[in-house]
Amino acid sequence: MKVEFTDHFIKVFKKRFGKGGKTAKAFEDRLKLFSVNTSSKLLNDHKLKGDKLGLRAFSVAGDVRVVYYIKKGTAYLLDIGSHNQVY
Repeated sequence: MKVEFTDHFIKVFKKRFGKGGKTAKAFEDRLKLFSVNTSSKLLNDHKLKGDKLGLRAFSVAGDVRVVYYIKKGTAYLLDIGSHNQVY
């Protein structure tokens, strides 16, 4: 699946994980998996509810989630962070 990063995603990724480390590496690994197999059990991909209705999320590591939506075969990544940061 094709993946696009929104401006907001890039901004918060740099702010929260910009210095690299384990989480940035885990994100790279999960993004590769996501682009090949969005239904992998490792991603724990799920639909969101409430004010996030129509969006989806997948797990990166521990409490870190990526919020995204799919339009015309492209996944647009919107946000990344802990459960409290993105929901």
